[in-house]
Amino acid sequence: MHEAIAQAPSTHPALRHCVALLRLHLTSPSVAAAKQIHARALRVAGVPLSHPLLAKHILFQLASLRAGAPPLLYAVTVLSRLLPDPDPFSLNTVLRIAASSARPRLALALHRRRLAPPDTHTYPPLLQACTRLLALREGESLHAEAAKNGLVALVFVKNSLVHHYGACGLFESAHRVFDEIPVLERNLVSWNSVMNGFAANGRPNEVLTIFRETLEVDLMPDGFTMVSVLNACAEIGALALGRRVHVFASKVGLVGNRHVGNALIDLYAKCGGVEDARKVFEEMGVGRTVVSWTSLIVGLAGNGFGKDALELFGLMEGMKLIPTDITMVGVLYACSHCGWVDDGFRYFNEMKDKYGIAPKIEHLGCMVDLLGRAGRVEEAHDYINTMPLEPNAVVWRTLLGACAMHKKLELGEAAWARLVELDPGHSGDYVLLSNLYAAVGRWADVQILRKTMVTHGVRKNPGHSLVEIRNSVFEFVMGDRSHPESDQIYLMLAEIAERLRRQGYVPRTSNVLADIEEEEKEAALNYHSERLAIAFALLKCLPGTPIRIVKNLRVCGDCHLVIKLISKVYDREIIVRDRSRFHHFKGGECSCKDYW
Repeated sequence: MHEAIAQAPSTHPALRHCVALLRLHLTSPSVAAAKQIHARALRVAGVPLSHPLLAKHILFQLASLRAGAPPLLYAVTVLSRLLPDPDPFSLNTVLRIAASSARPRLALALHRRRLAPPDTHTYPPLLQACTRLLALREGESLHAEAAKNGLVALVFVKNSLVHHYGACGLFESAHRVFDEIPVLERNLVSWNSVMNGFAANGRPNEVLTIFRETLEVDLMPDGFTMVSVLNACAEIGALALGRRVHVFASKVGLVGNRHVGNALIDLYAKCGGVEDARKVFEEMGVGRTVVSWTSLIVGLAGNGFGKDALELFGLMEGMKLIPTDITMVGVLYACSHCGWVDDGFRYFNEMKDKYGIAPKIEHLGCMVDLLGRAGRVEEAHDYINTMPLEPNAVVWRTLLGACAMHKKLELGEAAWARLVELDPGHSGDYVLLSNLYAAVGRWADVQILRKTMVTHGVRKNPGHSLVEIRNSVFEFVMGDRSHPESDQIYLMLAEIAERLRRQGYVPRTSNVLADIEEEEKEAALNYHSERLAIAFALLKCLPGTPIRIVKNLRVCGDCHLVIKLISKVYDREIIVRDRSRFHHFKGGECSCKDYW
C-alpha cells in the first residue's frame, strides 16, 4: 500500500523529494521521521501544508507507528490542514490511528462530524473503537448505518461486527453475523470473537463446536483460540478433551504462550488434575506471571490441598510478587476449607495492611465461611452484622449453609428471612432451610416449606453426576434406570454394598433428610447419583484408571464415607468435584481430611 502512495504521480519536484524521503523512513517509521518530512516540505517553497498527497504520506507513516498520544495528536493536526474537505483515505487513516490509541472515542467524534462520505474502510476502525469502549449502542448504530450505506456485506465489516458483539457479550448477535460470512472469508479474529462470546456467556459446548469448524477449514489457531477452548473444557470438566487440546497446542507451538499456559493450569486444576497443573506451572519457568501463581494457588485450595496452596503463596511472597484480590480469595478459601481460623484472619489482615488490597465482598464472604465451617456460627452472624460492606445474598446463603450443617435453627431462620428479601425464589435456599428443619426433626415445617415451593413455582435442581469415560460423558440422577446397561450397574452397586459391609460399613441414615423408614433410607443412600456413576465407571474403566465424577450438589456424609471405602477396596483413585470443591479419594482417605 505504501508503495502505491509513494509512487503516486506528482509534477512538484519538492514533493517528489519528500516522497523519496518517505521511502527511506518507512524502513524505520517514527514520529520524528514524519516531522522531518513535514519540515522539509515547509522549507522547500511551493509545497503547502494542505497538499493532499503529502498529508497521505505523513498519515500513512503515522498509522504504521505503535499507538500513543503523540502520533494521534500529530495526525489530527495534519488532518485539520485538509478541512473542510479531507479525502476519504486521510480521514480513514486518522480514524484507524484514533481507534487504536488511548483515545478511541475521538474516532467516533470525528465520524459524527461527517467530514467525508463513508467508504469501504470507514467502519472497521469505528467498530474497533466501539469494541474497546464496549459501546454497544454506538456499535449497533454503526451496524445500521453501514447497512443503510450498502457497506455491511463487506467481509471486513462483518468480521469487525462479530468482534464487537462478542466483546460486548451479545454472543447471539455475534453468531448471527458470523453465520452470514462465507466460510472462506472468515478470518481468525471473527472465529475467535464468536468463540469468546460463547465462552463468556457460559456456552462451552458451542465453543468446542466452533473450534472443530476452524480445524475443518484449515485455519491456524492462535493463543486467543486456545484460551477460549481450554476454558470451555474446564467449565464442563472435560479433562480428556482438554489433554488433547494441550497436545494440539504443543504441536502448533502455542504452549509457550503465557496466556495458554495459565489456561492450562486453570483447566487441570478445575478438572482435578493437580499434578498436571503443577507440571505446566513448573514448565512455564520465567514466563510465569502473577496470574500463573494465582491460578495454581486457587486450584490447590479448591482441590483440598490447602497446605500446599499456602506454601506456594509463601514462595510467591518470597519472590516479591504482589498478590491480587483473586490470589487472596484463594488463600482465604484454603484456610476456610482446612479449618484454619487464626491463619485466615492473619492473612485477611495482611491483605489490607501489607498489600493495600481493600476487602471485597468475596473476601468477607470467605471469612463468614471460615467461621461457619468451624462451627462458630454465632461469630459468623456477628461478623456479617459488622461488615464494612452490605452483605449480599451469597453471604447470607453461606451463613444458612453453616446453620444447616451445625443445626443452628434460630440463626438459620434469621438468615432465611434476609434471603427472602434479597433473592426470593432461589431453590437452594429452600433446600438448605428444609435440610435444617429435617436435621432438627421438624418434619411438619419441612412439609410446609415444600408446599410453599410448589405454590411459588420454585423448582429444586435435581442432583446429578457426570462421569467421563473414553472421551464420552455420561450423566446419572438418583435412582436412574434410563441407561441401557442399568441391570449391570445395579448388580455392581449390590456387589459394592456387600464388599463394604464386610469392611464394617454401616449406612449413615441420618444423612437422608426425609421422614421415611430406615430400610427406605438405606436404599435411598445406595442409589445416589455419584454411586451410580462410580459403579458404571468400575464396569467400564481399566483397573487402576482414576475415576472422575462431577456432581452439582454437595456430597453427603454417607457417600463421602462410601467413596473412601471404595477407593480402598477397589484400589482406585476417585476424584469427585461437588458444588464447592474437589475430593481426592485414595487408599481409604480423602484430601479434605473429612472437613468440608
